[in-house]
Amino acid sequence: MFKNTGFLSEKERKTLLPSNERIEKSAVAIIECPEPIPCNPCQNACSRNAIKKFSSITDLPVIDFDLCNGCGNCIAVCPGLAIYVMQKNYSENTSLLKIPYEMLPVPEKDEECEVLSRSGEVIGKGTVKKIQVFKTNPNGRVLWIEVSKTIIMEARNIRLVRE
Repeated sequence: MFKNTGFLSEKERKTLLPSNERIEKSAVAIIECPEPIPCNPCQNACSRNAIKKFSSITDLPVIDFDLCNGCGNCIAVCPGLAIYVMQKNYSENTSLLKIPYEMLPVPEKDEECEVLSRSGEVIGKGTVKKIQVFKTNPNGRVLWIEVSKTIIMEARNIRLVRE
């Protein structure tokens, strides 16, 4: 279905998610990489070997959620922007979403933003908690966005709201 819409359907995404118990536990990377193309930087970036070894360069990445600590190294190197980290229990009422961000202007820490679904629909508000730059990709950034727990499973991007 993603070939028609440009994003994975809920049914397609469910097969890529860790268990609810693992989601509740701590930060974890989610890889929404649907096409077998020659690519493996995520596997090489994972210092915990949570992204399983590829038998072929065109394998889809598979993550061992028990080994993943949500560091985000894989986010920074993914050329397809297909990886994000979610920490469902960031606080009592909020979750933390770590997403790749290559747009300009770059948001500022503590800046409020609109939170978007995979289809680009506004689903809520968020706050930029951190802008992370990795040596592996100095032009790309990983934004840490605090969002309501009610939207964490659908939140996938942001839009800045500036006058």
